Amino acid sequence: MTGPGGKHRAPGRPLGPDGEPAVPDERAGQPSPHDPTMERLVPAPVERYVETEPVPPPPTRVTRAAERPAEARRTDAQPAEKQPAGTQQSRPPVGPPVGPPVGPPVGPPRPPVVDREPTRAIPIVRRQQRLAQYYRADVPDDIDPGESTTSIPVIRSTTEDDDGQRTVLANSAVMAAGTIVSRLSGFVRSALLAAALGASLHADIFSIANTVPNMLYILLAGGVFNAVLVPQLVRAMRQDPDQGESYTNRVVTLAALFLATVTVALVAFAPQVMSLYLDAGFDGPDRAAHLESVITFARYCLPQVFFYGMFVLVGQILNARGRFGPMMWAPIANNVISVATLVVYLVVFGPARGAETTGPYSSGQELLLGVGSTIGIAAQLVILVPYLKRAGFTFRPRFDFRGSGLGHTFRLGTWTVLFVIVNQVAYTVVVRLASAGTVDGGDGTGYSIYSSTFLIVMVPHSIITVSLATAILPRLSEQAASGDLHRLGGTLSSSLRTTLAVVVPFAALLPLVAEDVAQVIWGHGAAADQFDRYAPSLALFGPGLVMFTVHYLMLRGFYALEQTRAVFFIQCAVSAVNIVAAVVLVRAADAVHTSPALVLAYLVSYAVGAAISYAALARRVGGLDSARLVRFLVRLLLAVGLATAVAGAVALLLGRVLGDPHWIVAGLRGGVVAGVEVAAFLVVARILRLGEVTEVIHTFTRRLSRAQRA
Repeated sequence: MTGPGGKHRAPGRPLGPDGEPAVPDERAGQPSPHDPTMERLVPAPVERYVETEPVPPPPTRVTRAAERPAEARRTDAQPAEKQPAGTQQSRPPVGPPVGPPVGPPVGPPRPPVVDREPTRAIPIVRRQQRLAQYYRADVPDDIDPGESTTSIPVIRSTTEDDDGQRTVLANSAVMAAGTIVSRLSGFVRSALLAAALGASLHADIFSIANTVPNMLYILLAGGVFNAVLVPQLVRAMRQDPDQGESYTNRVVTLAALFLATVTVALVAFAPQVMSLYLDAGFDGPDRAAHLESVITFARYCLPQVFFYGMFVLVGQILNARGRFGPMMWAPIANNVISVATLVVYLVVFGPARGAETTGPYSSGQELLLGVGSTIGIAAQLVILVPYLKRAGFTFRPRFDFRGSGLGHTFRLGTWTVLFVIVNQVAYTVVVRLASAGTVDGGDGTGYSIYSSTFLIVMVPHSIITVSLATAILPRLSEQAASGDLHRLGGTLSSSLRTTLAVVVPFAALLPLVAEDVAQVIWGHGAAADQFDRYAPSLALFGPGLVMFTVHYLMLRGFYALEQTRAVFFIQCAVSAVNIVAAVVLVRAADAVHTSPALVLAYLVSYAVGAAISYAALARRVGGLDSARLVRFLVRLLLAVGLATAVAGAVALLLGRVLGDPHWIVAGLRGGVVAGVEVAAFLVVARILRLGEVTEVIHTFTRRLSRAQRA
């Protein structure tokens, strides 16, 4: 199940598909493989081990290291001797890399540790031993977006348990920087969009049409591009005589042909495509002009499917060649162009007023907004292209696809692709139901409010959860490779506690400041009298974020074990619950509460997903230190409850004193309430000795002091 497919998701992680919302133009730069043409980039190669005698097909049951015979564990733990020259070595399996914030969850799937005959537990190469090396890249804060990583040391030990969590947090702080920049620019865009178009039917017409291309890209190609390309490109670069040049050219040629063909077909059948995402109310005669505006916007915006796909593809090629900076920063250009487009729109046409907030668009308005949005997505691709040559790659079209291995490439990651499809089907239902909230032209809430509030709650997820999940990939990788599932469970449990120490207080704070935040961000221009419609959805997304966080981190464990099939079936349950709950709740609610009903369905679905994924993973790894987690949650909820009570009293007092203030005063009031809650929470957390809270604070204060000294 994904979150709203808004255009401005964090560059941070790159959507996954497990809800980060992730979409391609707000992905964070990912640590990447090196360029084999430059020897100093190459980490110490992992030795490949070959099976010295036939081994029968293993059963699929994942085994804890403690259950395996001591001899087998010693064999896996000790490095195998190199094979004599000329000995045929087995090729390591390859699979999905880290994926984006709308799409599959972040992190490459890892092969499970399987039962073998104890006397023949022969160590073989596992790809996570190779991937873990380049995922341990530690990038300086001041790296230039276009600078090569050739001078950056990329190997760093992560085997010391006493420093492991501190190292993970430090890496998370580094990766969060780019996410914050993109999120801030996304907030500006969201505010301008509301100021120009409002929060009713007028805004939903454009928002839905501008979201569909991203959804279609993820559905048609995003899973394959993000699930299999990086490891396959690395394999070709290392093993092919031409260092992967021919293979990469074939991939680019085939992808460009496929995306161009699909894009042309989508534009031609825009009316039929949009009918899947719009409520039947748009077919009425009184909504003919509105439907025409939606279709026109779709024709202007659907070419984004091509640019999304090529942007991700070129970015993955750069990642595979050790240049992840450009892909991290290029999406910010899209936000800048979107902001410029909206500013021009406000200057030329002004904010929507009166009947305009529920009316269709003129041809000039459609041209400016539609073409401007597509130019922003295209700019992302254009920015990346010059870096290809600097990375040592020159594109030459290749059409000799047969026998080139591309079939094998696109057969990989099947379960991950199915995961994406399930997510997008569920989200299609959500968008269609959301369109029903505003189609009657009244005071209903719809997709614009749903997606805009989701943007806010994804801030802690993008900055904390995604960054932390990416930082623990090396440790999860090594623990899964060695069969030490007990430590893998401990790593995930520790990361879950650290993340909840930030997310739970944030979720508790949202209801207290929801109206003030809504007024500050959306209470301008066309939405000046409509900002209060955002507050209920924003408040309800808080507990939904907590459930999503638990589910998201549990999926990291399944991907570390390469239990992608289990992830798919868990996500089927999440999506099914989301669809059923959304349909039931929206039908029971009036138009004004359409968006809050959809948020509540989101909460219910991820509560189910969190319960299923936690129980299933605990069973697979032999436990997630649940007793310690429960003790932590009791103390955390006590600290949050006391802090929220104090902040709530302050909010009530200020509300009575200030009444309905100007948006600047509302911002100050919200800031005071938030400051009181944070201060009270830190005091109580210190009294209750919540070490996870103090560790997070120390990590980010150390990072801040280092930045100030620099």
